[in-house]
Amino acid sequence: MAQLLKVQDYISRYEKDVYHYTSQFNHLKRHNWKKVKQLFEEGLLHEPPVQEETKAQRSFLQKAKERFTRKKETCEVEEAFSSDSVENQELLRFTTLPQTAEDLKILFLENVFDLQMKWATSTLFEFSQADRKYYHDEALRYFIQRFPDTCLVMYKPVFMINKAPVEGDIIIVTPTETLCICLIETYKSAVFQYSKENFWTELRGRDQKKILNPLIGLNRTEQIVRSIYRTHDIEHNVKKILLSRNGYIDYAAEPYQVEFVDARKYEEWFYELRKSKAPLKFKQMKAAQVLLEHSQSIYFDREFEAGE
Repeated sequence: MAQLLKVQDYISRYEKDVYHYTSQFNHLKRHNWKKVKQLFEEGLLHEPPVQEETKAQRSFLQKAKERFTRKKETCEVEEAFSSDSVENQELLRFTTLPQTAEDLKILFLENVFDLQMKWATSTLFEFSQADRKYYHDEALRYFIQRFPDTCLVMYKPVFMINKAPVEGDIIIVTPTETLCICLIETYKSAVFQYSKENFWTELRGRDQKKILNPLIGLNRTEQIVRSIYRTHDIEHNVKKILLSRNGYIDYAAEPYQVEFVDARKYEEWFYELRKSKAPLKFKQMKAAQVLLEHSQSIYFDREFEAGE
């Protein structure tokens, strides 16, 4: 399950410390999956586990809130407010109790996805008004739930280029390369006719229509990523992918430095990507960090209530 670093222009916890949160995510997922499997196998998964907060814990949190202000936010402060216990409860809480091991896996992954959306749209001190459509976005779920843990995903991030916001395509930072992906899908078996012009032709049976050339946005995303990497002396290979999982791209020859992956090549491409066993790497997280630094975030400050 890939890690969701960024969605559009929403504030993300990974912006605060990408090194810390990539490690914490993997720890939380492994630890809680092991725990929930044990509870299920022992027949103890009857009610959502609730961890009671002791008076000492409440006192500690209250003192922390009095001591620190939002303007002095650090990773250590976030940990004081939002320890793993909160995430543990969220990952182990099910609105529907699983009946089978497969049910358990599906429901647990749903909880993990919800946690990732929380991390990708808020910090302890700030939050963004995220559109609920992203919780049901099939493409977003695909890139998060089907890709390996070591893939760091930025879903259509907004970059600040010359003081102007520019929306990018999907970016996946893997241990060995950065993938800029444009997903073109409408109807199953649709055919997209390649052209060097500003518009392509999409064929659906006997029907056809003009669509904006998807390579325009894909090339722009690649140029932004390469420019940011050059600015920070990041050496990480950048690759462009035009992806259509259930459609076909009609072309005589692929244009320079872009890979077309349609229904004919998709399974092989996906298998090669998933079989990679490379661990998270420092240069990979450094690449993700500089991309996050150049992305736009629109958010609001949280207001803490007394005794919260």
